[in-house]
Amino acid sequence: MQHLITPGRLDKALLQRAVSGDAKFALAGSPRERIDASVRAVRELVSRHEPIYGINTGFGKLAQTRIADDQLTQLQKNLVLSHSAGVGQPLAAPVVRLALLALLNADVLPVVPEKGSVGASGDLAPLAHLSGVLLGIGEVVVKGERMSALRGLAHAGLAPFELGPKEGLALLNGTQCSTALAIHAAQRLQRIFDAAVAVGAMTVDAAKGSDTPFDDRIHAVRGQRGQREVAARYREWLHDSPLRQSHLHCEKVQDPYCLRCQPQVMGACLDQIDHAWTILLAEANGVSDNPLVFADTMEALSGGNFHAEPVAFAADNLALAIAEIGALSERRTAMLMDPVLSGLPAFLIEHGGLNSGFMIAQVTAAALASENKSLAHPASVDSLPTSANQEDHVSMATFAARRLHTMPDNTAGVVAIEWLAAAQALEFHRPLRSSPTIEALLARLREEVPFMSEDRLMAPDIAAATALVENAVLAP
Repeated sequence: MQHLITPGRLDKALLQRAVSGDAKFALAGSPRERIDASVRAVRELVSRHEPIYGINTGFGKLAQTRIADDQLTQLQKNLVLSHSAGVGQPLAAPVVRLALLALLNADVLPVVPEKGSVGASGDLAPLAHLSGVLLGIGEVVVKGERMSALRGLAHAGLAPFELGPKEGLALLNGTQCSTALAIHAAQRLQRIFDAAVAVGAMTVDAAKGSDTPFDDRIHAVRGQRGQREVAARYREWLHDSPLRQSHLHCEKVQDPYCLRCQPQVMGACLDQIDHAWTILLAEANGVSDNPLVFADTMEALSGGNFHAEPVAFAADNLALAIAEIGALSERRTAMLMDPVLSGLPAFLIEHGGLNSGFMIAQVTAAALASENKSLAHPASVDSLPTSANQEDHVSMATFAARRLHTMPDNTAGVVAIEWLAAAQALEFHRPLRSSPTIEALLARLREEVPFMSEDRLMAPDIAAATALVENAVLAP
C-alpha cells in the first residue's frame, strides 16, 4: 500500500509509518502544481535581474554580492558543498527517514553527521549532507552497507540532480532535521510514558499503597486535563485488586509522594508531551524556507521561518517531561528497597547480606535519572552568533532535539528497573494477587525475566526489561 503525503496534513500515524522503513509513500498530486508554479515564478524573477536573496545573491553576510545569471546553477551546488560541514556519528535511520521523501521508498538513507547545526537559517549542515546525496555527493546506507551517493542513487533508479536557481537554498533552509529529531523522540517517549504509568501502578500495589489518590473527584476539582486523564489510567490498572482489598483498613494515612502524586507529576508530563506534539506537527506541516516565493503575486519575500525556536522550546519541554518521568520512577524503586517504607525484605531479596538483591540496580537507576537532570537544562536559552553576526540569534533546536535521544534511553532503563523491582515485590505477597491487568503485566515480564531467589547477573535482566519498555507495554 502506498501512502499519500499531502502538505499540511501530516499526522502522528503517517509519521510513525515513515520511521518503520517498510512503508511506501507518494506526494499527492495537487502540491506538484504549486511547486511547478513556484519554479516558473523563480525563473521569471531571475529574468528581471533584480537582487533576490539566495537566488542571484550570495548567502548570509555575502547577501550583498550579486551572482551572474550563468553562475546561478553553480551557486546552488556550491551552497550544498560548502554547507556539508557536519561532524559526529550519523543520525539514526528513523530520523533520516522523517527528513526526506525522494529516497525513502528505496530505503537509501543519506549519511548525515549529527552535529553542526545551531537551528537558525535552517538546519544547514545536516540538510546539506542530506541534500548532497541528490547531487551524487556524500554517502548513503543501503541495507546496512555504507556506499557512495552515486551508487545509492543508482540503487534507487535515480540519476544525480542538477539544481536550478534557489533549489539548493530551498533544500537547506528549513527546520526538517531538528523537527525530525524531536518527532522521533516524542514517538519513543509515548511508549516509555505508557510503560511508566503501568509500572507505577504495579508499584502502588506492590507497596500496599492506597488507590484513593486516583479518585476522579480529587482531579476534577483541580481541572488539569493531563492529571485527570492519567488518574483514570491508574484506576484502570488497579481495578479489582485483591491485594488492595487486603489492607483497606490499615493504619497508614498517606503514601509517599512517589506513589500518591503520580497523577499530578505524570499528568503534567503528559500535558507537556501533548503540547510538544502540537508544535511539532505544525512545524512538520509548515513552510520554513526563505525567501518564500508567492507565485500568485510574483514576489519573493525574505523572512525568518527557518528559525527553529518553536522546535527548540518543544524539545526543551520534552526534556523536562523525560527527566521527571525517570526521576519519579527512581524514587519508587528506592522506596521499594527500604523495608521501613515498603514493609518488604531489604533490597527485595531473601537472605540479605549473603545476597545484595536490587541494591545496585537502584544505584543504576539513580545514575541514569541524575544524568537526565543535567541533560534537561534548556538548550534554547543558549545562542552564539554566526555568519559574521548576520545570524545573531540562533535557536540551538537541533541540539535541543538531538539530546532527547540519550534521555529516553536513560528513562527507559529507569522504568525497566522499577518494573523488575515491582514484579519482585508483588511476588513476596503471594498468595495474594494484584488486579488482572497488573498480573498480566507481571506475566509479560516473567516471560523474559524470572523471579530472583538469589543474586545473579542483573545486566541481562535490565536489558530485557528495557527492550519491553521500548516496545510498548499493553494498555489496561
